[in-house]
Amino acid sequence: MEQHASVISLLVVVTVAFVTPILLHRLRLNYIPVVVAEIIMGLVIGKSGFNVVHEDMWLSTLSTLGFIFLMFLSGLEIDFTAFRGSKKPITLPNGKKEPNTFMVSGIIFVGIFIFSLGLSYLFVIAGFIENAFLMTLIISTISLGVVVPTLKEAHLMKTNIGQIILLVAVVADLVTMILMAVFVSIYDPGQGNTWLLLILFAAGVVLYFVGKVFKNRPLLESLSKGTVQIGTRAVFMLIIVLVGLSETVGAENILGAFLAGVLVSLLSPNQELVHKLDSFGYGFLIPIFFVMIGVELDIWSLFADKKLLLLIPLLLLGLLLSKVVPVYLLKIWYDTKTVLASGFLLTSTLSLVIAAATIGERMEVITPEMSGTLILVAVITSIFTPIAFKKLFPLEVAAAPKVRIAFLGANQVTLPVSRELKSGLYEPILYHTKTEKSDKMVSNSLFDIVEIFDYSLETIEKNKIFQNEIIVISTGHDQTNADLAIKAKELGVSRVIARIESPELEQSLREKDIEVFSSFMSTKTLLRALIETPSVINILTNQETSLHEIRMQNEQFDGMTLRRFPFTGDVIFVRIFRGKDSIVPHGDTELLLNDRLIVTGSKEYVDELKRELEF
Repeated sequence: MEQHASVISLLVVVTVAFVTPILLHRLRLNYIPVVVAEIIMGLVIGKSGFNVVHEDMWLSTLSTLGFIFLMFLSGLEIDFTAFRGSKKPITLPNGKKEPNTFMVSGIIFVGIFIFSLGLSYLFVIAGFIENAFLMTLIISTISLGVVVPTLKEAHLMKTNIGQIILLVAVVADLVTMILMAVFVSIYDPGQGNTWLLLILFAAGVVLYFVGKVFKNRPLLESLSKGTVQIGTRAVFMLIIVLVGLSETVGAENILGAFLAGVLVSLLSPNQELVHKLDSFGYGFLIPIFFVMIGVELDIWSLFADKKLLLLIPLLLLGLLLSKVVPVYLLKIWYDTKTVLASGFLLTSTLSLVIAAATIGERMEVITPEMSGTLILVAVITSIFTPIAFKKLFPLEVAAAPKVRIAFLGANQVTLPVSRELKSGLYEPILYHTKTEKSDKMVSNSLFDIVEIFDYSLETIEKNKIFQNEIIVISTGHDQTNADLAIKAKELGVSRVIARIESPELEQSLREKDIEVFSSFMSTKTLLRALIETPSVINILTNQETSLHEIRMQNEQFDGMTLRRFPFTGDVIFVRIFRGKDSIVPHGDTELLLNDRLIVTGSKEYVDELKRELEF
């Protein structure tokens, strides 16, 4: 009978998790994060509502696994490329140079942490809580799960202000999770010592280097398909190993899961694997966890305690002040609306507050009612902060950023291409060694060329050329082009295009994911195509009907069929490349993240489509 009851409760929870996003879509409540809506639905069916779900072994196990997987995906969500130095600063509309993202983000987080510590002692003095350490973690944490989608939707991920907001949230996530492990080791007498955490991090370092060695082995690539899916199996093994080790050294299991996510992120997994992990986590385990948070939350008991009722607005105010005051540093470069909007978005808290509240309740540092209050406040921030951000943030700042392209070498190929690419979407920069006076006069009358002393790595690093999104290397020497291309790829440049005339060098560079072109091959291919398929050449060379490639990176359209796609007006989808597959598109074809779309249409419309899908 108990077995039957547990299956019924699980059925109710899974059904609610399935129905929730449909209701959000039908009611046009897209400004509410799905995870927040799941908690609210849990309130309806749980202790605060109809009380039709009762926690048992089934739900407890799946909810715990959901929590572990949520922490894993939180670690996986951290983009460590954000820790690179800033790109070459550009001038803002107010005439000031953009700030260094890493330096400013670090200062802001330190300010947030110090301010949170001060507010925590005020809450202790007021008698709301006894442990200032735990309260500091709760106030200083920031939800990456709210910040990242909001920035993507506003097309701000590649802007300077977007990178600052993202980096503050990333640092807050990392530091808070580590300090939470330290908190447990200090205040829970049944757990291990703080120094034992070093064993966990040492194991993480070892596993990282093991993963780096075996990641690109041909055997593993061949085992990543069909029913084997060795990459997915390896990820789950990594999670279980680090979760088990985390519990063994006396830390919380979520620290091990978070560390597993960080390691996988550092190993730069292919996007197909990330998509599978996201689908499994957010499609099954994580919704169960969030619905069960709502089920176990008894709001009426919170309202019965006047002290806890008073804590809700005070804590909301504290969370807001702890972010807005340090973020006000950005007023040096940005207007008041931008600064306030950034502070509001950074106020959002969710996963780590739930983690801290759950741990604090288990350790009896806080009461179940206090834990419920903290979770309720986190839910409230996740609802109103994205809305406030969208209302406050200036539209002109949110305009799509230009893609910066650096051309190394000014010649008959790069000069006209760089000139044609000057549009609202691209910002090409030509770099060339110092030329004779006559050549300089001819070139500079038509083109903007940045003169550099030579093509050495020292000169290139000094001019921060490798900090552009796309690098086109077309000097007069194959070996120089190859060496610079390899170095650019090692430094993390997303796209590197090199001019190589040697077939031997060409093959070796292609294996390193470097795109290669040559004058000889291009001319030969063009002549043959002109003879065999003149109409195709007309498509390729006509500015209005040429083919364009767009990478689908907007999560809003992930899984949407072309039939429902709202931007098909003046454009035709010719082909979709998904991994190694080539797909002929039709109305029921679904768009997936990181698809490469080959389209044709007017240049203005294609540029608009690129802004919508790539940023």
